[in-house]
Amino acid sequence: MDTDRTRPAQECARHRTRHLRATLLALTAAGGLLLTGCGAGEGSHSNTSDAANRTGFPAPAPATTSGGDNSSEQDGEQTSTPADKIAPSPDYLSTFVLDVDTASYGYARRILADGQLPDPSTIRPEEFVNSFRQDYERPDGNGFTVTVDGARTDSANWSLIRVGLATRTTDDNAERPPAALTFVIDVSGSMAETGRLDLAKKSLDEMTDRLRDDDSVALVTFSDEAETVLPMTRLDGHRGKVHHAIDELETQSSTNLGAGVETGYATATEGLREGATNRVVLISDGLANTGDTNADSILERISNERRDHGITLFGVGVGSDYGDALMEKLADKGDGHTAYVSDDADARKVFVDQLPQNIDLTARDAKAQVAFDPETVAQFRLIGYEDRKVADDDFRNDNVDGGEIGPGHTVTALYAVRTRPGADGHLATASVRWLDPDTRAPHEESGQLETDALHDSLSSASPRFQVTAVAAYFADSLRSGDLPGDPGLGELADRAHALAKKTEDKDVRQLAEAIDEASRMD
Repeated sequence: MDTDRTRPAQECARHRTRHLRATLLALTAAGGLLLTGCGAGEGSHSNTSDAANRTGFPAPAPATTSGGDNSSEQDGEQTSTPADKIAPSPDYLSTFVLDVDTASYGYARRILADGQLPDPSTIRPEEFVNSFRQDYERPDGNGFTVTVDGARTDSANWSLIRVGLATRTTDDNAERPPAALTFVIDVSGSMAETGRLDLAKKSLDEMTDRLRDDDSVALVTFSDEAETVLPMTRLDGHRGKVHHAIDELETQSSTNLGAGVETGYATATEGLREGATNRVVLISDGLANTGDTNADSILERISNERRDHGITLFGVGVGSDYGDALMEKLADKGDGHTAYVSDDADARKVFVDQLPQNIDLTARDAKAQVAFDPETVAQFRLIGYEDRKVADDDFRNDNVDGGEIGPGHTVTALYAVRTRPGADGHLATASVRWLDPDTRAPHEESGQLETDALHDSLSSASPRFQVTAVAAYFADSLRSGDLPGDPGLGELADRAHALAKKTEDKDVRQLAEAIDEASRMD
Protein backbone atom coordinates (compact mmCIF):
# COMPACT_ATOMS: atom_id res chain seq x y z
CA MET A 1 0.00 0.00 0.00
CA ASP A 2 1.38 3.44 -1.00
CA THR A 3 0.77 5.67 2.01
CA ASP A 4 1.58 8.76 -0.09
CA ARG A 5 -1.96 8.58 -1.48
CA THR A 6 -3.39 9.68 1.90
CA ARG A 7 -0.76 12.27 2.76
CA PRO A 8 -2.31 15.26 0.89
CA ALA A 9 -5.67 14.70 2.57
CA GLN A 10 -4.04 14.52 6.02
CA GLU A 11 -2.08 17.68 5.32
CA CYS A 12 -5.22 19.45 4.22
CA ALA A 13 -7.04 18.40 7.40
CA ARG A 14 -4.29 19.80 9.60
CA HIS A 15 -4.31 23.16 7.87
CA ARG A 16 -8.10 23.34 7.73
CA THR A 17 -8.27 22.89 11.52
CA ARG A 18 -5.78 25.69 11.99
CA HIS A 19 -7.77 28.13 9.84
CA LEU A 20 -11.34 27.02 10.49
CA ARG A 21 -12.18 29.51 13.27
CA ALA A 22 -10.83 32.53 11.35
CA THR A 23 -12.61 31.49 8.19
CA LEU A 24 -16.00 31.05 9.93
CA LEU A 25 -15.69 34.45 11.60
CA ALA A 26 -14.90 36.08 8.27
CA LEU A 27 -17.84 34.40 6.60
CA THR A 28 -20.21 35.45 9.38
CA ALA A 29 -19.02 39.06 9.16
CA ALA A 30 -19.51 39.00 5.40
CA GLY A 31 -23.22 38.44 5.88
CA GLY A 32 -23.90 34.84 6.82
CA LEU A 33 -22.96 33.32 3.49
CA LEU A 34 -24.38 29.89 2.78
CA LEU A 35 -21.59 27.30 2.73
CA THR A 36 -21.77 24.85 -0.14
CA GLY A 37 -19.32 22.32 -1.56
CA CYS A 38 -17.35 23.61 -4.57
CA GLY A 39 -17.84 21.61 -7.75
CA ALA A 40 -14.83 20.13 -9.47
CA GLY A 41 -13.54 22.17 -12.37
CA GLU A 42 -10.53 23.06 -14.48
CA GLY A 43 -9.48 26.22 -12.74
CA SER A 44 -5.82 25.33 -13.18
CA HIS A 45 -6.20 26.16 -16.85
CA SER A 46 -6.16 29.85 -15.95
CA ASN A 47 -2.69 31.38 -15.72
CA THR A 48 -3.71 33.68 -12.88
CA SER A 49 -6.02 32.76 -10.00
CA ASP A 50 -7.40 35.50 -7.73
CA ALA A 51 -7.98 34.24 -4.22
CA ALA A 52 -10.34 37.00 -3.09
CA ASN A 53 -13.62 35.88 -1.53
CA ARG A 54 -12.85 32.15 -1.76
CA THR A 55 -13.15 29.52 0.95
CA GLY A 56 -11.70 26.07 1.56
CA PHE A 57 -8.03 25.06 1.75
CA PRO A 58 -6.84 23.30 -1.38
CA ALA A 59 -5.01 20.06 -0.83
CA PRO A 60 -4.00 18.14 -3.93
CA ALA A 61 -7.14 16.57 -5.37
CA PRO A 62 -8.22 13.63 -3.18
CA ALA A 63 -7.86 10.14 -4.60
CA THR A 64 -11.06 8.85 -6.18
CA THR A 65 -12.33 5.70 -7.76
CA SER A 66 -14.05 5.60 -11.14
CA GLY A 67 -17.37 5.67 -9.30
CA GLY A 68 -16.52 8.99 -7.63
CA ASP A 69 -16.08 7.53 -4.11
CA ASN A 70 -13.70 9.90 -2.30
CA SER A 71 -12.62 7.35 0.30
CA SER A 72 -8.98 6.29 0.54
CA GLU A 73 -7.25 3.11 1.61
CA GLN A 74 -5.10 2.92 4.72
CA ASP A 75 -3.83 -0.26 6.39
CA GLY A 76 -6.10 -2.32 4.18
CA GLU A 77 -9.29 -0.48 5.25
CA GLN A 78 -11.42 2.12 3.49
CA THR A 79 -11.34 5.36 5.46
CA SER A 80 -12.57 8.87 4.85
CA THR A 81 -11.22 12.19 6.05
CA PRO A 82 -12.88 15.63 6.10
CA ALA A 83 -10.63 16.63 3.19
CA ASP A 84 -12.22 13.89 1.11
CA LYS A 85 -15.73 15.19 1.82
CA ILE A 86 -15.25 18.74 0.55
CA ALA A 87 -14.05 19.28 -3.00
CA PRO A 88 -11.14 21.76 -2.90
CA SER A 89 -11.55 25.08 -4.66
CA PRO A 90 -9.90 24.63 -8.05
CA ASP A 91 -8.77 28.24 -7.95
CA TYR A 92 -5.98 27.23 -5.58
CA LEU A 93 -4.73 24.21 -7.50
CA SER A 94 -2.24 24.13 -10.35
CA THR A 95 -1.77 20.82 -12.21
CA PHE A 96 0.55 20.07 -15.10
CA VAL A 97 2.42 17.30 -16.90
CA LEU A 98 6.15 17.12 -16.24
CA ASP A 99 8.24 18.42 -19.13
CA VAL A 100 11.98 18.32 -19.82
CA ASP A 101 11.92 20.01 -23.24
CA THR A 102 14.64 22.60 -23.91
CA ALA A 103 14.18 23.33 -27.65
CA SER A 104 12.58 26.75 -27.15
CA TYR A 105 15.61 28.10 -25.29
CA GLY A 106 18.12 26.59 -27.71
CA TYR A 107 16.30 28.02 -30.71
CA ALA A 108 15.98 31.46 -29.08
CA ARG A 109 19.75 31.53 -28.50
CA ARG A 110 20.31 30.67 -32.17
CA ILE A 111 18.00 33.44 -33.43
CA LEU A 112 19.53 36.03 -31.08
CA ALA A 113 23.04 35.06 -32.22
CA ASP A 114 21.85 35.73 -35.79
CA GLY A 115 20.93 39.28 -34.78
CA GLN A 116 17.16 38.88 -34.55
CA LEU A 117 14.57 38.68 -31.80
CA PRO A 118 12.72 35.35 -31.67
CA ASP A 119 9.02 35.17 -32.45
CA PRO A 120 7.19 35.42 -29.09
CA SER A 121 5.08 32.39 -30.08
CA THR A 122 8.21 30.20 -29.91
CA ILE A 123 9.05 31.26 -26.34
CA ARG A 124 8.10 28.66 -23.71
CA PRO A 125 9.47 29.84 -20.33
CA GLU A 126 9.52 26.36 -18.76
CA GLU A 127 12.01 25.28 -21.43
CA PHE A 128 14.29 28.20 -20.56
CA VAL A 129 14.10 27.30 -16.87
CA ASN A 130 14.71 23.59 -17.47
CA SER A 131 17.83 24.23 -19.56
CA PHE A 132 20.02 24.74 -16.48
CA ARG A 133 21.58 22.56 -13.82
CA GLN A 134 19.84 22.57 -10.44
CA ASP A 135 20.86 21.90 -6.85
CA TYR A 136 18.08 19.54 -5.75
CA GLU A 137 18.63 16.47 -3.61
CA ARG A 138 18.09 13.23 -5.53
CA PRO A 139 16.40 9.96 -4.58
CA ASP A 140 18.25 6.68 -4.29
CA GLY A 141 15.83 4.75 -6.51
CA ASN A 142 13.13 5.43 -9.07
CA GLY A 143 10.75 8.33 -8.65
CA PHE A 144 11.41 11.87 -7.43
CA THR A 145 12.47 14.12 -4.63
CA VAL A 146 10.43 17.31 -4.15
CA THR A 147 12.07 20.64 -3.30
CA VAL A 148 9.99 23.77 -2.68
CA ASP A 149 11.66 27.11 -1.96
CA GLY A 150 11.11 30.76 -2.69
CA ALA A 151 12.31 34.35 -2.50
CA ARG A 152 10.63 37.73 -2.24
CA THR A 153 10.92 40.07 -5.23
CA ASP A 154 11.16 43.87 -5.39
CA SER A 155 7.46 44.01 -6.27
CA ALA A 156 5.34 44.43 -3.14
CA ASN A 157 3.99 41.14 -1.73
CA TRP A 158 5.18 39.18 -4.80
CA SER A 159 7.53 36.22 -4.45
CA LEU A 160 8.93 33.63 -6.81
CA ILE A 161 8.35 30.05 -5.66
CA ARG A 162 10.36 27.22 -7.19
CA VAL A 163 9.03 23.66 -7.29
CA GLY A 164 11.89 21.30 -8.09
CA LEU A 165 11.61 17.61 -8.92
CA ALA A 166 14.67 15.42 -9.37
CA THR A 167 15.28 11.81 -10.40
CA ARG A 168 18.20 9.64 -9.35
CA THR A 169 21.60 10.33 -10.85
CA THR A 170 22.65 8.61 -14.04
CA ASP A 171 25.59 6.22 -14.02
CA ASP A 172 27.27 5.39 -17.33
CA ASN A 173 28.48 2.10 -15.88
CA ALA A 174 25.20 1.09 -14.30
CA GLU A 175 23.01 -1.60 -15.74
CA ARG A 176 20.19 -0.37 -17.94
CA PRO A 177 17.90 -1.91 -20.53
CA PRO A 178 19.34 -2.11 -24.04
CA ALA A 179 18.23 0.63 -26.42
CA ALA A 180 16.50 0.13 -29.77
CA LEU A 181 16.73 3.55 -31.42
CA THR A 182 15.17 4.35 -34.79
CA PHE A 183 16.60 7.57 -36.18
CA VAL A 184 14.27 9.34 -38.61
CA ILE A 185 16.43 11.84 -40.50
CA ASP A 186 15.23 14.74 -42.62
CA VAL A 187 17.21 14.78 -45.91
CA SER A 188 15.08 17.41 -47.67
CA GLY A 189 16.68 20.27 -49.57
CA SER A 190 16.49 22.67 -46.64
CA MET A 191 18.74 20.35 -44.63
CA ALA A 192 21.65 21.19 -46.98
CA GLU A 193 22.25 24.41 -45.02
CA THR A 194 25.41 24.27 -42.91
CA GLY A 195 24.55 23.16 -39.38
CA ARG A 196 21.72 20.87 -40.39
CA LEU A 197 22.39 17.50 -42.05
CA ASP A 198 26.17 17.80 -41.64
CA LEU A 199 25.74 18.41 -37.91
CA ALA A 200 23.25 15.54 -37.64
CA LYS A 201 25.64 13.12 -39.39
CA LYS A 202 28.55 14.12 -37.17
CA SER A 203 26.40 13.75 -34.06
CA LEU A 204 25.10 10.32 -35.09
CA ASP A 205 28.65 9.10 -35.76
CA GLU A 206 29.78 10.18 -32.29
CA MET A 207 26.70 8.73 -30.63
CA THR A 208 27.18 5.39 -32.44
CA ASP A 209 30.63 5.09 -30.88
CA ARG A 210 29.25 5.88 -27.41
CA LEU A 211 26.32 3.44 -27.37
CA ARG A 212 26.80 -0.03 -25.93
CA ASP A 213 27.33 -3.23 -27.90
CA ASP A 214 23.89 -4.51 -26.86
CA ASP A 215 22.13 -1.42 -28.22
CA SER A 216 20.52 -1.38 -31.68
CA VAL A 217 20.12 1.34 -34.29
CA ALA A 218 17.92 1.75 -37.37
CA LEU A 219 18.01 4.62 -39.88
CA VAL A 220 15.05 6.05 -41.82
CA THR A 221 15.34 9.01 -44.18
CA PHE A 222 12.61 11.18 -45.64
CA SER A 223 12.31 13.78 -48.36
CA ASP A 224 9.50 13.42 -50.94
CA GLU A 225 9.10 9.88 -49.60
CA ALA A 226 10.45 7.91 -46.67
CA GLU A 227 12.91 5.02 -46.86
CA THR A 228 14.42 2.61 -44.36
CA VAL A 229 18.13 2.72 -45.20
CA LEU A 230 19.20 0.53 -42.27
CA PRO A 231 16.91 -1.92 -40.47
CA MET A 232 17.32 -2.45 -36.72
CA THR A 233 20.96 -3.48 -36.33
CA ARG A 234 22.76 -4.64 -33.19
CA LEU A 235 25.90 -2.52 -32.72
CA ASP A 236 28.11 -5.35 -31.51
CA GLY A 237 30.33 -6.10 -34.52
CA HIS A 238 28.31 -3.83 -36.83
CA ARG A 239 29.34 -0.26 -35.96
CA GLY A 240 31.12 0.07 -39.30
CA LYS A 241 27.88 -0.75 -41.10
CA VAL A 242 26.05 1.95 -39.15
CA HIS A 243 28.78 4.52 -39.84
CA HIS A 244 28.65 3.71 -43.55
CA ALA A 245 24.87 4.23 -43.65
CA ILE A 246 25.30 7.59 -41.90
CA ASP A 247 28.05 8.69 -44.30
CA GLU A 248 25.82 7.93 -47.30
CA LEU A 249 23.11 10.38 -46.21
CA GLU A 250 22.57 13.17 -48.76
CA THR A 251 20.00 15.91 -49.16
CA GLN A 252 17.26 15.60 -51.78
CA SER A 253 14.12 17.74 -52.28
CA SER A 254 10.82 18.24 -50.39
CA THR A 255 9.94 17.53 -46.74
CA ASN A 256 7.34 14.79 -46.22
CA LEU A 257 7.73 14.69 -42.46
CA GLY A 258 4.52 12.71 -41.98
CA ALA A 259 5.80 9.87 -44.16
CA GLY A 260 9.08 9.92 -42.25
CA VAL A 261 7.40 9.54 -38.85
CA GLU A 262 5.06 6.82 -40.12
CA THR A 263 7.90 4.81 -41.71
CA GLY A 264 10.05 5.38 -38.64
CA TYR A 265 7.44 3.87 -36.34
CA ALA A 266 6.89 0.95 -38.74
CA THR A 267 10.64 0.29 -38.73
CA ALA A 268 10.78 0.57 -34.93
CA THR A 269 7.88 -1.88 -34.61
CA GLU A 270 9.49 -4.35 -37.01
CA GLY A 271 12.73 -4.20 -35.04
CA LEU A 272 11.01 -4.08 -31.64
CA ARG A 273 13.07 -5.60 -28.84
CA GLU A 274 11.27 -6.94 -25.80
CA GLY A 275 12.81 -5.65 -22.57
CA ALA A 276 14.54 -2.80 -24.43
CA THR A 277 13.82 0.91 -24.50
CA ASN A 278 12.31 1.52 -27.93
CA ARG A 279 12.57 5.10 -29.18
CA VAL A 280 12.02 7.01 -32.40
CA VAL A 281 14.42 9.95 -32.69
CA LEU A 282 13.26 12.54 -35.24
CA ILE A 283 16.00 14.87 -36.54
CA SER A 284 14.56 17.67 -38.66
CA ASP A 285 14.16 21.39 -39.20
CA GLY A 286 10.41 20.76 -38.95
CA LEU A 287 9.64 22.61 -42.20
CA ALA A 288 7.12 20.11 -43.56
CA ASN A 289 5.80 21.07 -47.01
CA THR A 290 4.69 17.77 -48.59
CA GLY A 291 2.13 15.17 -47.53
CA ASP A 292 0.54 15.36 -44.10
CA THR A 293 1.74 18.40 -42.13
CA ASN A 294 -0.71 18.12 -39.21
CA ALA A 295 0.77 16.76 -35.98
CA ASP A 296 -2.50 15.25 -34.75
CA SER A 297 -3.22 13.27 -37.90
CA ILE A 298 0.43 12.17 -38.24
CA LEU A 299 0.34 10.78 -34.71
CA GLU A 300 -3.09 9.23 -35.23
CA ARG A 301 -1.67 7.07 -38.02
CA ILE A 302 0.94 5.59 -35.68
CA SER A 303 -1.26 5.52 -32.55
CA ASN A 304 -1.30 1.71 -32.37
CA GLU A 305 2.49 1.51 -32.28
CA ARG A 306 2.68 4.15 -29.60
CA ARG A 307 -0.07 2.61 -27.48
CA ASP A 308 0.67 -1.11 -27.92
CA HIS A 309 4.47 -0.97 -27.79
CA GLY A 310 5.18 2.19 -25.79
CA ILE A 311 7.44 3.61 -28.51
CA THR A 312 8.09 7.26 -27.64
CA LEU A 313 9.31 10.16 -29.76
CA PHE A 314 12.37 12.32 -29.12
CA GLY A 315 12.56 15.36 -31.41
CA VAL A 316 15.86 17.05 -32.25
CA GLY A 317 15.52 20.39 -34.04
CA VAL A 318 18.16 21.94 -36.31
CA GLY A 319 18.45 24.97 -38.59
CA SER A 320 17.99 28.74 -38.36
CA ASP A 321 14.56 28.35 -39.99
CA TYR A 322 12.88 25.86 -37.71
CA GLY A 323 9.32 24.54 -37.52
CA ASP A 324 9.18 24.80 -33.75
CA ALA A 325 5.40 24.42 -33.37
CA LEU A 326 5.17 21.17 -35.35
CA MET A 327 8.20 19.55 -33.71
CA GLU A 328 7.05 20.52 -30.21
CA LYS A 329 3.54 19.22 -30.77
CA LEU A 330 4.76 15.92 -32.24
CA ALA A 331 7.02 15.26 -29.27
CA ASP A 332 4.42 16.42 -26.75
CA LYS A 333 1.69 14.15 -28.09
CA GLY A 334 4.21 11.40 -28.80
CA ASP A 335 5.03 11.03 -25.06
CA GLY A 336 8.50 12.43 -25.64
CA HIS A 337 10.30 15.73 -25.66
CA THR A 338 12.36 18.05 -27.85
CA ALA A 339 15.81 19.59 -27.89
CA TYR A 340 17.47 21.97 -30.33
CA VAL A 341 21.07 21.86 -31.58
CA SER A 342 22.86 24.71 -33.31
CA ASP A 343 26.51 23.70 -33.02
CA ASP A 344 28.86 20.86 -32.06
CA ALA A 345 28.62 21.60 -28.34
CA ASP A 346 24.81 21.43 -28.43
CA ALA A 347 24.96 18.21 -30.46
CA ARG A 348 27.30 16.51 -28.00
CA LYS A 349 25.07 17.56 -25.12
CA VAL A 350 21.94 16.17 -26.79
CA PHE A 351 23.27 12.97 -28.38
CA VAL A 352 26.01 12.01 -25.93
CA ASP A 353 24.56 13.27 -22.63
CA GLN A 354 20.78 13.67 -22.91
CA LEU A 355 19.91 10.78 -25.20
CA PRO A 356 21.41 8.13 -22.87
CA GLN A 357 19.34 9.65 -20.05
CA ASN A 358 16.25 8.85 -22.08
CA ILE A 359 17.18 5.23 -22.75
CA ASP A 360 16.35 4.29 -19.18
CA LEU A 361 13.15 5.43 -17.46
CA THR A 362 12.59 6.17 -13.79
CA ALA A 363 8.97 7.36 -14.06
CA ARG A 364 6.04 7.10 -16.45
CA ASP A 365 3.06 9.44 -16.80
CA ALA A 366 4.44 11.88 -14.25
CA LYS A 367 2.26 14.83 -13.22
CA ALA A 368 2.63 17.55 -10.61
CA GLN A 369 0.05 19.42 -8.58
CA VAL A 370 0.65 22.47 -6.39
CA ALA A 371 -1.94 23.49 -3.77
CA PHE A 372 -1.77 27.06 -2.47
CA ASP A 373 -3.12 28.09 0.92
CA PRO A 374 -5.85 30.75 0.53
CA GLU A 375 -5.12 32.11 4.02
CA THR A 376 -1.67 33.26 2.90
CA VAL A 377 -1.86 33.40 -0.92
CA ALA A 378 -3.92 36.04 -2.72
CA GLN A 379 -2.86 35.27 -6.29
CA PHE A 380 -0.52 33.00 -8.22
CA ARG A 381 0.72 32.48 -11.74
CA LEU A 382 2.52 29.44 -13.17
CA ILE A 383 5.28 30.71 -15.46
CA GLY A 384 4.97 28.77 -18.69
CA TYR A 385 3.61 25.21 -19.04
CA GLU A 386 0.61 26.52 -21.00
CA ASP A 387 0.65 23.43 -23.22
CA ARG A 388 1.20 21.05 -20.31
CA LYS A 389 -1.72 21.91 -18.03
CA VAL A 390 -4.28 19.24 -17.18
CA ALA A 391 -7.54 19.29 -15.25
CA ASP A 392 -7.02 19.23 -11.48
CA ASP A 393 -9.25 16.16 -11.16
CA ASP A 394 -6.93 14.26 -13.51
CA PHE A 395 -3.94 14.45 -11.18
CA ARG A 396 -4.68 10.90 -10.01
CA ASN A 397 -6.30 9.72 -13.22
CA ASP A 398 -3.61 7.38 -14.47
CA ASN A 399 -5.33 7.06 -17.83
CA VAL A 400 -4.32 10.66 -18.56
CA ASP A 401 -0.89 10.89 -20.15
CA GLY A 402 1.93 12.38 -18.16
CA GLY A 403 5.64 12.88 -18.77
CA GLU A 404 8.17 10.08 -19.29
CA ILE A 405 11.25 10.93 -17.22
CA GLY A 406 14.67 9.29 -17.10
CA PRO A 407 17.60 9.33 -14.65
CA GLY A 408 19.67 12.46 -14.20
CA HIS A 409 16.75 14.77 -14.93
CA THR A 410 15.40 17.71 -12.99
CA VAL A 411 12.06 19.40 -13.66
CA THR A 412 11.46 22.93 -12.40
CA ALA A 413 8.25 24.94 -12.23
CA LEU A 414 8.41 28.57 -11.17
CA TYR A 415 5.43 30.47 -9.79
CA ALA A 416 4.87 34.17 -9.21
CA VAL A 417 2.91 34.31 -5.95
CA ARG A 418 1.28 37.34 -4.31
CA THR A 419 0.95 36.80 -0.58
CA ARG A 420 -1.61 38.54 1.59
CA PRO A 421 -0.17 41.51 3.53
CA GLY A 422 1.31 40.25 6.79
CA ALA A 423 0.65 36.62 5.82
CA ASP A 424 2.30 34.08 8.08
CA GLY A 425 2.20 30.30 7.90
CA HIS A 426 1.74 27.66 5.24
CA LEU A 427 2.12 28.75 1.60
CA ALA A 428 1.97 25.67 -0.60
CA THR A 429 2.09 21.90 -0.89
CA ALA A 430 3.66 20.47 -4.04
CA SER A 431 3.01 16.85 -5.01
CA VAL A 432 4.26 14.68 -7.84
CA ARG A 433 2.59 11.46 -9.00
CA TRP A 434 4.13 8.88 -11.30
CA LEU A 435 3.87 5.26 -12.35
CA ASP A 436 6.69 2.80 -11.77
CA PRO A 437 8.34 2.21 -15.18
CA ASP A 438 8.22 -1.58 -14.75
CA THR A 439 5.17 -2.41 -12.61
CA ARG A 440 3.14 0.73 -13.42
CA ALA A 441 2.22 0.98 -9.74
CA PRO A 442 1.36 4.60 -8.74
CA HIS A 443 3.51 6.56 -6.29
CA GLU A 444 3.45 10.07 -4.86
CA GLU A 445 5.83 12.39 -3.04
CA SER A 446 5.19 15.87 -1.59
CA GLY A 447 7.01 18.92 -0.30
CA GLN A 448 5.91 21.95 1.75
CA LEU A 449 6.76 25.66 1.93
CA GLU A 450 6.09 28.10 4.80
CA THR A 451 6.27 31.88 4.69
CA ASP A 452 9.20 32.02 7.11
CA ALA A 453 11.26 29.91 4.68
CA LEU A 454 11.11 32.58 1.95
CA HIS A 455 14.38 34.39 1.28
CA ASP A 456 14.12 38.12 1.86
CA SER A 457 15.31 38.88 -1.69
CA LEU A 458 16.32 37.10 -4.87
CA SER A 459 19.95 38.07 -4.25
CA SER A 460 19.92 36.18 -0.94
CA ALA A 461 18.64 32.95 -2.53
CA SER A 462 20.94 30.17 -3.71
CA PRO A 463 22.85 30.78 -6.97
CA ARG A 464 20.84 28.08 -8.76
CA PHE A 465 17.57 29.67 -7.66
CA GLN A 466 18.84 32.98 -9.00
CA VAL A 467 19.71 31.37 -12.36
CA THR A 468 16.17 29.97 -12.51
CA ALA A 469 14.73 33.44 -11.86
CA VAL A 470 16.95 35.09 -14.49
CA ALA A 471 15.96 32.49 -17.10
CA ALA A 472 12.27 32.98 -16.33
CA TYR A 473 12.47 36.79 -16.47
CA PHE A 474 14.40 36.57 -19.75
CA ALA A 475 11.80 34.31 -21.34
CA ASP A 476 8.98 36.50 -20.08
CA SER A 477 10.60 39.64 -21.51
CA LEU A 478 11.04 37.99 -24.93
CA ARG A 479 7.30 37.46 -25.16
CA SER A 480 6.48 40.91 -23.71
CA GLY A 481 5.19 39.58 -20.42
CA ASP A 482 4.71 41.40 -17.14
CA LEU A 483 6.27 39.08 -14.56
CA PRO A 484 6.31 40.87 -11.17
CA GLY A 485 9.73 42.07 -10.10
CA ASP A 486 11.18 42.13 -13.65
CA PRO A 487 14.40 44.17 -13.40
CA GLY A 488 14.70 44.83 -17.16
CA LEU A 489 17.13 43.29 -19.64
CA GLY A 490 20.10 45.49 -18.66
CA GLU A 491 19.98 44.55 -14.99
CA LEU A 492 19.14 40.97 -15.92
CA ALA A 493 22.31 40.73 -18.03
CA ASP A 494 24.43 42.04 -15.13
CA ARG A 495 22.94 39.44 -12.80
CA ALA A 496 23.54 36.66 -15.33
CA HIS A 497 27.20 37.62 -15.81
CA ALA A 498 27.72 37.74 -12.05
CA LEU A 499 26.10 34.31 -11.68
CA ALA A 500 28.23 32.91 -14.50
CA LYS A 501 31.36 33.91 -12.57
CA LYS A 502 30.00 32.60 -9.30
CA THR A 503 28.85 29.23 -10.64
CA GLU A 504 31.67 28.84 -13.21
CA ASP A 505 28.99 27.35 -15.46
CA LYS A 506 29.38 27.83 -19.23
CA ASP A 507 25.63 27.38 -19.69
CA VAL A 508 24.99 30.39 -17.45
CA ARG A 509 27.63 32.36 -19.37
CA GLN A 510 25.78 31.58 -22.60
CA LEU A 511 22.56 32.77 -20.94
CA ALA A 512 24.24 36.08 -20.08
CA GLU A 513 25.46 36.45 -23.67
CA ALA A 514 21.97 35.76 -25.02
CA ILE A 515 20.50 38.45 -22.72
CA ASP A 516 23.20 40.86 -23.95
CA GLU A 517 22.11 40.21 -27.53
CA ALA A 518 18.45 40.80 -26.69
CA SER A 519 19.29 43.96 -24.73
CA ARG A 520 21.09 45.45 -27.74
CA MET A 521 17.96 44.95 -29.87
CA ASP A 522 15.46 46.06 -27.23
